[in-house]
Amino acid sequence: MSRIKLMPTILKGEVEIPPSKSLAHRAIICASLSSGESIISNIDYSDDIIATISAVKALGANIKEESNTLYITGIQGKAVNDAIIDCNESGSTLRFFVPLATLFAESVRFVGQGNLGKRPLTPFYEIFDKQAIEYSYEDDELDLTIHGEIKADTFAIRGDISSQFISGLLFALPLLDKDSKIVLTTPLESIGYIDLTLQMLEMFGIKVENQNYETFIIEGKQNYKAINYKVEGDFSQAAFFLAAGALGNDIVVKNININSYQADKEVVALLKQIGAEVEITSTTVRAKKSKLDNIVMDGSECPDIVPIMALVLALCKGKNEINNVARLRIKECDRLAAINMELSKLGAKIQELPDSLKIEGVDKFNLTKVVSSHKDHRIAMTLAIAATVCENEVILEDYECVSKSYPAFWEDYQSLGGKIEYLEAVYE
Repeated sequence: MSRIKLMPTILKGEVEIPPSKSLAHRAIICASLSSGESIISNIDYSDDIIATISAVKALGANIKEESNTLYITGIQGKAVNDAIIDCNESGSTLRFFVPLATLFAESVRFVGQGNLGKRPLTPFYEIFDKQAIEYSYEDDELDLTIHGEIKADTFAIRGDISSQFISGLLFALPLLDKDSKIVLTTPLESIGYIDLTLQMLEMFGIKVENQNYETFIIEGKQNYKAINYKVEGDFSQAAFFLAAGALGNDIVVKNININSYQADKEVVALLKQIGAEVEITSTTVRAKKSKLDNIVMDGSECPDIVPIMALVLALCKGKNEINNVARLRIKECDRLAAINMELSKLGAKIQELPDSLKIEGVDKFNLTKVVSSHKDHRIAMTLAIAATVCENEVILEDYECVSKSYPAFWEDYQSLGGKIEYLEAVYE
């Protein structure tokens, strides 16, 4: 396995945050469903975005790549008979494309890597059963084959599962011949991610009637309209450097829209809540260390920032909680277990419960340990920030997994003064 040694150091300077992965997924999909050519700029070719680009190409979209810009000509009808979509480890790609792919291919097979096959697809299977759509799958690995086309209907879905199921339907249903409804049977979690989908659909000319996030009414026979769109900076990635600032580093985060619909913008409010000083301009955010107080955090609306917030809370005096985060157990790894295991190695005091973390703040991290990313990009980046506030060096295993969402992370880390020594790989 790959290994790096991270030396204690203060990060200082400016960092330009990469574009939002969530918005890039949505823009690429909408552009690929549009008539004419769309230009999508400020693209970062992370593993997940490459998976979505490959998916729309497999369904017949034409994409020309020039530097960080995509020129996308939309899919024209049923362009393929048998499509294979390799989602790699991208849950967004998988769940967004399951309904869509049935509209553009007679048969489609989804494959993937890592833990993706363990992520549930039950809401889609229930739709297939109701509509007599043929499908088959393998247990504990992603190998799903679908024969048939999703039809207009009233779709009853729980709101406390991944919002990706709802977004997948929202992309597909406007293209059907008749009107459809999505009716949520429980209150919606991750509202921010649905807002991103609705915002992007509106930009591309699609109308959805949102009845208080309980029912969505979608007219059929709509047409996506090609546009030019620049992807804004990613609060999921900004969170790592903002949290670093709250812990005593000195970083100005650039290319960020404080008025964004992104759910992970909540990191700014959370850092203020614990007592960090936060300076905001129209395009930058900077967090500074102050007296950090303990809080109780609800992670249901912003699960991606839970790992880095757990690090911050581990160094906030008093008793902290992060609640409603059971879904983190079926990400690239079991993130609750990974957070507990790896931060505890550095000196954190964490109690792991089925759907929450209880964290008792400590004064400092002073243990020298080998820690693992669990091949999870958000765990790797969290541990990199942890290393800046450790008294001793940290060896991180499987550091390259940051390519899933932030390929330039280690370059940016070093540009801010982060000290890295690349070690010889260990072969098991």
